[in-house]
Amino acid sequence: MKISPGASLSALAIAFIINAAQAQIATNSFLTLVKTNGNTVSLTLSNCGNQVWTVQSSSDLVHWTNVENLKVFNGFYHRNYTNSNGSRLYYRVYYAISSQNIADTVSNALILPETNFNYSQPVLPASFKNPAIAVQDNTPGINPTTDAGATLGRVLFYDKRLSTNQTLACGSCHQQATAFADPRRFSVGFNGSAGSRNAMGLSNARWYERRHFFWDERANSLESQTLNPIQNPIELGMTLDVLTNRIASEPFYTNLFAGAFGDSNITTNRIAYALAQFVRSIITTQSRYDIGETQGFTNFTAEENLGRLLFFGQTSSPGFPAPTCSQCHASDNFVPALSLNNNGLEYPYVDLGVGGISGATNQYGLFKVPSLRNIALTAPYMHDGRFTNLAQVVAFYNSNIVSGPNLSAPLIGKGGKPLQLGLSADQQAALVAFLNTLTDTNLLANPLLSDPFNYGD
Repeated sequence: MKISPGASLSALAIAFIINAAQAQIATNSFLTLVKTNGNTVSLTLSNCGNQVWTVQSSSDLVHWTNVENLKVFNGFYHRNYTNSNGSRLYYRVYYAISSQNIADTVSNALILPETNFNYSQPVLPASFKNPAIAVQDNTPGINPTTDAGATLGRVLFYDKRLSTNQTLACGSCHQQATAFADPRRFSVGFNGSAGSRNAMGLSNARWYERRHFFWDERANSLESQTLNPIQNPIELGMTLDVLTNRIASEPFYTNLFAGAFGDSNITTNRIAYALAQFVRSIITTQSRYDIGETQGFTNFTAEENLGRLLFFGQTSSPGFPAPTCSQCHASDNFVPALSLNNNGLEYPYVDLGVGGISGATNQYGLFKVPSLRNIALTAPYMHDGRFTNLAQVVAFYNSNIVSGPNLSAPLIGKGGKPLQLGLSADQQAALVAFLNTLTDTNLLANPLLSDPFNYGD
């Protein structure tokens, strides 16, 4: 029996019994009870929405004692139960309508520190204070990042209530384990439908001087961008009225909004502001490249240093006459300044990119250029995810750039032909090795950026 999230059930819709003294398993599509070892029983609830489930135990299958009521958030909960006296116990789990009124409080819904994490004053390397990067900071004066605001944004980012059927969150497609990118070629929405583009990574989104977002830059601010996926009919499928009503019905949000904005009033602007504050807090500055900058790159291998020189055009190696990589991925944030770019991926254009929004033919095939930080973690690559690894990306720039009317100037060589890199196999491998040094594994385990919901043990 499959139960959809939020479904109305009878008082005892389902009961699974597990004998803790025998190796029995009870399971269906959303609930599993299994004896793991000794006198321990493991309970896992999944894909069951935001509901309350009652756990009971019995020694005779006749008389049942309530163990606890479990409030499940985001459709997942895990708990282990141990019978310390060694006697035989049976367990069952059931859904009761009468138990659904347990309040969602900060203490039972979330695992947050007593004092908010520091989001407002991140420790940045000296290079990020230089004018070349400082000017890229797109934080608006009306929405500075605060500790309470980013904390609220973090909760919203991972809350599946933001999708119409409560199955997906922002963090479903922007996963911390892959540097807040989507490992699938095309992101999949709440109803299982796939889009036509890959969700780009969010690392250092705070530093993008053009201040426009999405591959086609249709959002004119990060604040505006955050509400787009929520309303997209393929992605999260919500309306803003339903969104605010749903969030306002959760008691724990009352405290979070009051802490972030001074009162508990919940509006779409405040949701957008909080989400943008959290996304701007996804900062990566602890890669081997960052360490190398302070040590003259003595921490690099010979291959990685060769790749670095090739990337920045600081070598006279034949076939690499111009610093084309760093012209489009400049500064220590590895993003362009104010330019839009067409990298010669295809012609005729299958995806019009920015031109599809503006209607300007000279912008056909132009796309936002993401930061290369954590690029080794964010495969697949390009707006349509056509390349599965960095070797394929380098091979494309090495010999497969396609000529077209809007090809970016750094990629145009003599006679108007595409400027292919023309590197040897060893040089291509060196370039990949350098790109790998931009990986910041600390980002993947940073508690400031992790899912804060309480999923039990």
